[in-house]
Amino acid sequence: MAYNEYIADRIRRIFKERKANFYEKKMMGGLCFMVDDKMCCGIHFSKKKEMDLLMARIGVDATEEAMKKEGCQPMDFTGRPMKGFVFITPDGFDLDKDLEYWIQLCLDFNPLAKRSKKR
Repeated sequence: MAYNEYIADRIRRIFKERKANFYEKKMMGGLCFMVDDKMCCGIHFSKKKEMDLLMARIGVDATEEAMKKEGCQPMDFTGRPMKGFVFITPDGFDLDKDLEYWIQLCLDFNPLAKRSKKR
Protein backbone atom coordinates (compact mmCIF):
# COMPACT_ATOMS: atom_id res chain seq x y z
CA MET A 1 0.00 0.00 0.00
CA ALA A 2 1.20 3.50 -0.81
CA TYR A 3 1.33 6.43 1.59
CA ASN A 4 -1.87 8.25 2.51
CA GLU A 5 -2.46 11.18 0.14
CA TYR A 6 -4.70 12.95 2.67
CA ILE A 7 -1.81 13.11 5.16
CA ALA A 8 0.48 14.37 2.39
CA ASP A 9 -2.01 17.17 1.64
CA ARG A 10 -2.12 18.15 5.32
CA ILE A 11 1.70 18.35 5.42
CA ARG A 12 1.81 20.38 2.18
CA ARG A 13 -0.68 22.86 3.65
CA ILE A 14 1.47 23.37 6.76
CA PHE A 15 4.63 23.90 4.69
CA LYS A 16 2.81 26.43 2.50
CA GLU A 17 1.39 28.27 5.53
CA ARG A 18 4.90 28.56 6.95
CA LYS A 19 6.23 29.64 3.54
CA ALA A 20 8.79 26.82 3.60
CA ASN A 21 10.63 26.22 0.34
CA PHE A 22 10.09 22.46 -0.05
CA TYR A 23 9.82 19.73 -2.65
CA GLU A 24 8.71 16.12 -2.50
CA LYS A 25 10.71 12.98 -3.17
CA LYS A 26 9.55 9.38 -3.14
CA MET A 27 11.94 7.37 -0.99
CA MET A 28 12.06 4.98 1.99
CA GLY A 29 8.87 3.35 0.77
CA GLY A 30 6.95 6.58 1.16
CA LEU A 31 7.01 10.29 0.45
CA CYS A 32 9.64 12.61 1.89
CA PHE A 33 9.43 16.38 2.10
CA MET A 34 12.76 18.02 1.41
CA VAL A 35 13.78 21.48 2.65
CA ASP A 36 17.14 22.94 1.55
CA ASP A 37 17.91 19.60 -0.16
CA LYS A 38 17.63 17.80 3.21
CA MET A 39 14.99 15.34 4.34
CA CYS A 40 12.72 17.24 6.72
CA CYS A 41 9.81 14.83 7.27
CA GLY A 42 7.77 12.25 5.42
CA ILE A 43 5.05 9.64 5.35
CA HIS A 44 5.74 5.92 5.45
CA PHE A 45 3.22 3.08 5.37
CA SER A 46 4.38 0.39 7.78
CA LYS A 47 3.38 -3.04 6.54
CA LYS A 48 4.39 -4.48 9.90
CA LYS A 49 2.08 -2.15 11.84
CA GLU A 50 -0.41 -1.70 8.99
CA MET A 51 -0.59 2.06 9.44
CA ASP A 52 0.77 5.30 8.08
CA LEU A 53 3.59 6.76 10.13
CA LEU A 54 4.92 10.29 10.12
CA MET A 55 8.71 10.31 9.76
CA ALA A 56 10.19 13.31 11.53
CA ARG A 57 13.81 14.48 11.42
CA ILE A 58 14.04 16.42 14.66
CA GLY A 59 17.66 15.92 15.73
CA VAL A 60 19.19 14.07 18.64
CA ASP A 61 18.69 16.93 21.13
CA ALA A 62 14.90 17.03 20.65
CA THR A 63 14.42 13.24 20.61
CA GLU A 64 14.32 12.59 24.34
CA GLU A 65 11.55 15.15 24.94
CA ALA A 66 9.66 14.04 21.82
CA MET A 67 9.58 10.43 22.97
CA LYS A 68 7.31 11.53 25.83
CA LYS A 69 4.62 12.59 23.33
CA GLU A 70 1.75 10.30 22.36
CA GLY A 71 2.52 8.04 19.40
CA CYS A 72 6.23 8.89 19.18
CA GLN A 73 8.68 6.02 18.79
CA PRO A 74 12.21 5.49 17.46
CA MET A 75 12.50 5.41 13.67
CA ASP A 76 13.63 1.87 12.99
CA PHE A 77 13.72 0.23 9.56
CA THR A 78 16.48 -2.30 10.13
CA GLY A 79 16.48 -3.20 13.82
CA ARG A 80 18.72 -0.25 14.64
CA PRO A 81 17.01 3.10 15.35
CA MET A 82 18.14 6.10 13.28
CA LYS A 83 19.52 8.87 15.51
CA GLY A 84 17.66 12.15 15.30
CA PHE A 85 14.64 10.62 13.53
CA VAL A 86 11.34 9.45 15.00
CA PHE A 87 8.14 7.83 13.80
CA ILE A 88 4.81 9.17 14.98
CA THR A 89 1.72 6.95 14.84
CA PRO A 90 -1.60 8.48 13.70
CA ASP A 91 -2.67 8.98 17.34
CA GLY A 92 0.17 11.48 17.66
CA PHE A 93 -0.69 13.64 14.63
CA ASP A 94 -4.42 13.16 14.10
CA LEU A 95 -5.24 16.69 15.22
CA ASP A 96 -3.96 19.57 13.09
CA LYS A 97 -2.28 21.20 16.08
CA ASP A 98 -0.33 17.99 16.74
CA LEU A 99 0.79 17.64 13.11
CA GLU A 100 1.78 21.33 13.11
CA TYR A 101 3.87 20.71 16.26
CA TRP A 102 5.82 17.88 14.59
CA ILE A 103 6.33 19.77 11.32
CA GLN A 104 7.58 22.81 13.23
CA LEU A 105 10.07 20.62 15.14
CA CYS A 106 11.33 19.34 11.79
CA LEU A 107 11.59 22.84 10.33
CA ASP A 108 13.41 24.09 13.46
CA PHE A 109 16.01 21.34 13.12
CA ASN A 110 16.43 21.56 9.34
CA PRO A 111 19.05 24.37 9.31
CA LEU A 112 21.22 22.25 11.62
CA ALA A 113 20.84 19.01 9.62
CA LYS A 114 23.62 17.78 7.39
CA ARG A 115 23.02 17.19 3.71
CA SER A 116 23.44 13.71 2.31
CA LYS A 117 26.41 13.27 0.02
CA LYS A 118 25.52 13.38 -3.65
CA ARG A 119 26.11 10.12 -5.47
